Amino acid sequence: MQLINIGFGNIVSANRIISIVSPESAPIKRIVQEAKDTKMAVDATYGRRTRAVIIMDSGHVILSAVQPETVAGRITDNSAEEEQI
Repeated sequence: MQLINIGFGNIVSANRIISIVSPESAPIKRIVQEAKDTKMAVDATYGRRTRAVIIMDSGHVILSAVQPETVAGRITDNSAEEEQI
């Protein structure tokens, strides 16, 4: 199992991530609102601005204050480290 830091010490399983997207578009805002309404949203921003929306295979939507590129880079970095071991 590969774990990824999504900011402020919060960690998610990289194997369960479907997508990492920016929260700016209307369809993503709708997905986030529906997740909040159904209690499937996890706010990991610690009160900061949401910069990435992580959609999990379980249907959960995770809000992160870290840029999507940063989260994706952490996944790639961890994969490279595991291959070296």
